Amino acid sequence: MAGPESDTGRSADGGDIASTDMSTEPSSRTEETQPRFLGGTDARLEEDLAELKDRHLRLAAEYDNYRKRSSRERAELADRAQASFVAKLLDVLDDLDRLVASDPSTPLTTLREGLNAVDRKLWKELQDAGVERIDPVGTAFDPALHEAVSTTPAPERSKEQMVSATFQPGYQFKGTMVRPARVQVYSEQAQR
Repeated sequence: MAGPESDTGRSADGGDIASTDMSTEPSSRTEETQPRFLGGTDARLEEDLAELKDRHLRLAAEYDNYRKRSSRERAELADRAQASFVAKLLDVLDDLDRLVASDPSTPLTTLREGLNAVDRKLWKELQDAGVERIDPVGTAFDPALHEAVSTTPAPERSKEQMVSATFQPGYQFKGTMVRPARVQVYSEQAQR
């Protein structure tokens, strides 16, 4: 390749080099003719900033109001759900009040039948609400569901760590433990 022929003119590869105007005359470009950053004056920028700050404050206030309203609505919903459950239990309480107020000469078998009916009605409402009774006799001891209050010697090795008796049933509400069952467990460490 050959070198350039001159400072202005064709280059070695044959292309023209753009010339730069190096005149001493002043440019027609002045600060007044040039656009400012973001197209406005300092006052316009301040107005834009103030508008954005105002919009930000309004959005923050709207979000805060939304959060408070949502929290209040959740609490009201929980209260309505509890009130609905209590209303279902009121029928059971009315039946129990009638049993208590019954004639003292009512035969014991009749009172027992009435009490059993109230018990069934109460359990139906509790089960419909999601309450589950835990009576683990004959199952493997599970410390997440059971509380061992005593141990007894295992009659055979296969019964080791099995629940032998329930002293107090446990309860779960929609899968959440409300109260563990208090049980007796077969164990080799039990004193004979």
